[in-house]
Amino acid sequence: MAGLLLIAHQPLASALAQSALHVFSRDPRCGSYRLRAFDVEPDADLALLEQRARVLLAEADDGHGVLVLTDCLGATPANVAARLADPGKVEVVAGVNLPMLLRALCYCDAPVQALAEKAIAGGTRGVAPISRAPVPSQQHGGKDDDLARVQDQQ
Repeated sequence: MAGLLLIAHQPLASALAQSALHVFSRDPRCGSYRLRAFDVEPDADLALLEQRARVLLAEADDGHGVLVLTDCLGATPANVAARLADPGKVEVVAGVNLPMLLRALCYCDAPVQALAEKAIAGGTRGVAPISRAPVPSQQHGGKDDDLARVQDQQ
């Protein structure tokens, strides 16, 4: 199972991890997720941040690779994440949001490169305008509807 490492401005990484574990609290696999969160504090030393990130990366990796999700391209957390990139072993994606993380957790058995693609798709699909309440028949109908899949398992 691929590991997941969140690197984001404090307190976003921890908040996203806690939110995901809340959403999937009834999923029997929840306890086996290799999810780590790293909240980057303001004005922290980049070298120290990288050292800490590498420790968490090692904790998340069981030999199947790690997907690193970070918040804002070009910011310190993303710069730290970029230093961890190792194609095929450590994939890095910027723009993390909760739908992206949930999708990644749903597909953490996939190879890390495919997992990155799934995460990007989940994050992108999770951003949409809401003009009115969804019609009940459309709430949980898609074949790639991860939340519906988890709810069906409960």
